[in-house]
Amino acid sequence: MEASEPDRPRGRILLIDDDPALGGYLSRVLRTRGGFEVVHEPDAAAGLRRIEAQSWDLLLTDIELPGMTGLELLERVHALVPDLPVAVLTGHASVDYAVTALRSAAAEFLEKPISAELLVAKATELVEAGRAARAAGRETVLAIGAHPDDVEIGAAGTLAAHQAAGDRVAILTMSRGSRGGDQRMRARESEEAAGVIGAQLFLDDLDDTRIPEGDPTISGIDRVITEVQPTVVYTHSVHDVHQDHRNVHRAAMVACRRVGRVFCFQSPSATVDFRPTHFVPIDEYVERKLKAIDVFGSQTGVRDYLDPGLISSTARYWSRYCAGRYAEPFEAIRDRTGGPLGRPRQVAADPPLAFVPGQR
Repeated sequence: MEASEPDRPRGRILLIDDDPALGGYLSRVLRTRGGFEVVHEPDAAAGLRRIEAQSWDLLLTDIELPGMTGLELLERVHALVPDLPVAVLTGHASVDYAVTALRSAAAEFLEKPISAELLVAKATELVEAGRAARAAGRETVLAIGAHPDDVEIGAAGTLAAHQAAGDRVAILTMSRGSRGGDQRMRARESEEAAGVIGAQLFLDDLDDTRIPEGDPTISGIDRVITEVQPTVVYTHSVHDVHQDHRNVHRAAMVACRRVGRVFCFQSPSATVDFRPTHFVPIDEYVERKLKAIDVFGSQTGVRDYLDPGLISSTARYWSRYCAGRYAEPFEAIRDRTGGPLGRPRQVAADPPLAFVPGQR
């Protein structure tokens, strides 16, 4: 489905302007005439918090803002999200302002008052150009779990963030969970959960609780890697009391030896030795994560760790290490490019480090 279809916004625009009347007018024009989703913030600090925690197709900002000029904001935004298109809007037109703004990486410099037609045309042009530029660097993501619901518990929010950013997302589940219920039902639940996330599902049929760390586990993972060609992999941590989880981790380390970025998620059976150093804010995607987990109805009544309150509170706890209110934690096994290209992007910090979804 194309983003421009009537039931979906054509893009997400963050508008920062301290004039409530003008902000309301611009928002209405962009929504009603442009078909965009628009969020209006009155000051730069609030806008920066939005940029840190959420994904945007365009930033439209005034130059004169309380506490921080639009040009100072531009520098901060460029450091956080280098490829986010920015349009600077001002009623104080001058050549100096325009030159400074454009040199500071603004894609457009727009003068107040601006007609509704020009505003929508420029916004559409910038959103489409930004998406085209990001498409050239899209990720291919593979998440590997031992059983149905493993990946969803550990990384569903992060996978949803990847999918929302235009990445290809695939899930490989190594068994059908026959020891935990009817395997046909669990296979159907896995398919439905993958649909909630927007992922392609690969479902293997290894023996639940007897998944080996060698073949056929390695060869099964290797076949999917050959087909998908992932640029980033998420899988189990070795710090886990479940033998299937540990063995899938070890097999994945062999099969993923040529993948540049490999990260390990937390399972309910992870030990205290699970020590994450990377965190993905999932504020926008925590509800989708809960929906994906809720699909596993055959398990929710017998598995306490699937309780939505526990899932949410765990994500709330890990958010203390990064921006946002909810986060997923990962151990970094390998990060050869110095941070994922786009979507969860590594942000320099005193360890632990943080990922910001939807950014390149």
